[in-house]
Amino acid sequence: MSEQTPMDWLEAELSDSFDEDYELELEDAELSLEIARIYKKHHGPSMERRDYLRALIQLQAELIRLQSWVQHHKEKVVVIFEGRDSAGKGGAIKRITQRLNPRVVRTVALPAPSDREKTQWYFQRYVPHLPAGGEIVLFDRSWYNRAGVERVMGFASEDQVEQFFQDVPEFERMLVRSGIKVVKYWFSITDEEQQMRFLMRIHDPMKQWKLSPMDLQSRVRWEDYTKAKEEMLARSNIDEAPWYIVEGTDKKRARLNCIDHLLSLFDYEDIPVEEIQLPERVFNPDYERAVLPPELYVPQKY
Repeated sequence: MSEQTPMDWLEAELSDSFDEDYELELEDAELSLEIARIYKKHHGPSMERRDYLRALIQLQAELIRLQSWVQHHKEKVVVIFEGRDSAGKGGAIKRITQRLNPRVVRTVALPAPSDREKTQWYFQRYVPHLPAGGEIVLFDRSWYNRAGVERVMGFASEDQVEQFFQDVPEFERMLVRSGIKVVKYWFSITDEEQQMRFLMRIHDPMKQWKLSPMDLQSRVRWEDYTKAKEEMLARSNIDEAPWYIVEGTDKKRARLNCIDHLLSLFDYEDIPVEEIQLPERVFNPDYERAVLPPELYVPQKY
C-alpha cells in the first residue's frame, strides 16, 4: 500500500467536513413519506443542496473573518433569535456556530426561571450571559419571553408585561451605551408551515423530543401569539436595536439570508496574523511508549 501523502490527508479531512454538512442536512429529512409528500406539495421547491451548501460555506468563511475581527478589536455582540416554535431559529444558530470558536461565539438557551429567579429583577438572569470584549453571544430566545410565551400562557400578568415594555428599550440602550452591539431577529413562518413542521416532528422519532406541551399549546393560541408578536415588534423596535424579520418558510434560504444580513451589519476586515509553522517534534531515543491494557480502549465496532 502506498504511503498517504499530505494531499490525500487533506482531501480526507475536507470529505469529513462535507460529511458534517450533509449530516446536518439529514436532520431536515422527513421519515414519514406521506408527511413528506404533503409537505413538498404545499411548500414548493427549495434550493438545490449543492447550491445551498456552496453559499453556506462561503458565508461561514465570512463568519470566521468576522469572528477574528470581533476578537481582535474586543468588540461585544449580542444576537437575539426569536420566533414561533419550529420557525427555524435553532437551525440558523447551528449553521452560524458550526465552524466558529465556541470560546468566542457561544449560544445561550436558558430554561424556565427558577423560583428564586422569579423574585429577581426580570433582566437579572440574562445579564451574566452578556458578552465580554471579543465575544459574540447568540440568544436562542431571550428576555423577550416576557412579551411572548409568558404573556400568552399566563405566566406573567399584564402589569408585568407593561413594565417590561417600559423597561426593555432603556435596558437595550444601556447595553448599546456600554459598547454592546445588539441585533434582533424574528423568524416568521405561516400558520400552515408551522402545522406541517409540527406534524413532521410528531412522525419523526428523532425529532419528537423537540415537541413540548407548550409547543402544542402554541398551535391552539396562534392568534394570541400573533397579537403579542405585533405589539412586541411595535413597542421594542428602537433605533439603537431594531428588529429584523427573517422570512423562515424556506429553511435554507432563511439561514442564508440571516447570515448574510448579520455580516452586513459589521464593517469588519481581515486581521493580520502571524504565519503558523508546525514545530519539529522532540524525539527522545530513551523513551519507550507504554503498552496500555486493552480494556481501556473503546471497542471498534465500526
